[in-house]
Amino acid sequence: MLDYETLRIIWWLFIGILLIGFSIMDGQDMGVGTLLPILGKNDTERRCMINAVAPHWDGNQVWLLTGGGALFAAWPLMYATAFSGFYWAMLLVLLTLILRPVAFDFRSKVADARWRKSWDAGLFLGSAVPPLIFGVAFGNLLQGVPFHFDESLRPIYTGSFLSLLNPFALLCGIVSLLMFTFHGANYLILRTDGALQQRARRTGLITGLLTAVLALAACLWGWFGIDGYRIIGDIATDAPSNPLAKQVVCESGAWLQNFTACPALWLVPALALIAAVAGSILASRSRGGAAILCSSVTMLGLVLLPLAAMFPFVMPSSSCPNAGLTLWDCTSSQLTLFIMLIVTAVLLPIVLIYTTWAYRIMSGKITAQYIRDNDKQLY
Repeated sequence: MLDYETLRIIWWLFIGILLIGFSIMDGQDMGVGTLLPILGKNDTERRCMINAVAPHWDGNQVWLLTGGGALFAAWPLMYATAFSGFYWAMLLVLLTLILRPVAFDFRSKVADARWRKSWDAGLFLGSAVPPLIFGVAFGNLLQGVPFHFDESLRPIYTGSFLSLLNPFALLCGIVSLLMFTFHGANYLILRTDGALQQRARRTGLITGLLTAVLALAACLWGWFGIDGYRIIGDIATDAPSNPLAKQVVCESGAWLQNFTACPALWLVPALALIAAVAGSILASRSRGGAAILCSSVTMLGLVLLPLAAMFPFVMPSSSCPNAGLTLWDCTSSQLTLFIMLIVTAVLLPIVLIYTTWAYRIMSGKITAQYIRDNDKQLY
């Protein structure tokens, strides 16, 4: 069996991979859903957009479910604390996600404009709200979440839902939503044609540049405008999880210490910003495949960035810094992490192979003529 410290690092990496996988895979259909009322000027165009993501949206959402399950199993203390503190935010995400499968299935069952418009609104909310909330959540993690533990190590959240909606967190939420929208626009460039594709090109150009500008602003604000957290002294990396067995200080510039210690980490934000600009230029030139690759790199960089800045923290505490959770003190047992690793090593390649096969088989343009020819069989 691998040692406890190594398993903890592996699961930190795996959870990061799941977050990146969700952003890249589900970002396509959530981005398209967010653009549905903006780019779809008539019912046929909106059906083209919906059916462009129809073969994959439910499979892509598995990344989100798997990520939630991995958090529960690998980082139970973090899971309990996050879902306690972010309860209303997570409930809002859940309610909007429920709208998505229902809207996909029922939208085209009735040929009535009001009926379809109502389900289009459901698709929009189910696609736009989750990335916005997830960005807000990351913004709050970087600032620290007000919680502490009682004598039984039960997490006690002392904030409120409205306190989550602070300026820095809202900026992170907007960056997240733009990032998903950029990705969705690039996917439409690849899968559609005609006037719809032209509008997607313009949208890709605009959202890509906005993502780069606002992401840079959020980076500078996070590094120099908010206080980070730093562990004082040594921490046992292979001991049983105990979030109170450390000393933590909150100080300016703490989120820069990992970049100072490992200058190679500067490649993460640099690649994200360069890819966003390059992707916007490629989108304006109808290079959908290359643009999607660039927006995927942007997502990878912008998801990795807060993880790299906070390492080893996964959920700092603003009200009781010593209670902040790190990957060294909020994980499951060594045996649990090892069993999860074996299961993941077996199943993850199968999922990746199947996903690659599905995208290869169900590719090609979704055109207005295709919608008319298959009217009864499509969403």
